[in-house]
Amino acid sequence: MTVERALRLIAGVFIMLSVVLGYTVNPNWYWFTAFVGLNLFQSGFTNWCPMMAILRAAGLK
Repeated sequence: MTVERALRLIAGVFIMLSVVLGYTVNPNWYWFTAFVGLNLFQSGFTNWCPMMAILRAAGLK
């Protein structure tokens, strides 16, 4: 699995999980959704994402 593919998978899981938690547990979980979205937005401009560095350090291609 490549870093890009793992990043998309992790971002999708984080977003879906935070939406479910925001709906069922507490609406403040929507802030986590916004945080993930903002990180994706800034990585589109800067071509750098903290999760990509973590995944590369974990040994993904």
